[in-house]
Amino acid sequence: MSRAKNNVAARRRRNKILKAARGNYGGRSKLYRTAKETVQRGWAYAYKHRRLRKRDFRSLWIIRINAGCRLHGLSYSVFMDRLKKADIKLDRKMLADIAATDPEGFKALVESVNPI
Repeated sequence: MSRAKNNVAARRRRNKILKAARGNYGGRSKLYRTAKETVQRGWAYAYKHRRLRKRDFRSLWIIRINAGCRLHGLSYSVFMDRLKKADIKLDRKMLADIAATDPEGFKALVESVNPI
């Protein structure tokens, strides 16, 4: 008689995939093979988009800083260059927040690096 091996672990592995596939349509949530394909594809997209989200936020911050700079007659690249030369160490996230929520503070920041 043949021996059943790895029964508990195999069932747990399958149930983990089926649990992750909940909410999908039809067999994608009920049949192991199609559920596994769907879940693996979803995990791949999740991995990829965790990295893309960082790029998206950086570009959003740059757009906000540029909009704030243009109101004061500067371009983004000139502003960032002058910040670096003035040794002002603020990251883009903070600069974008200041530009969007505190226009007076951003104006003071622009005036501190703009020699006009």
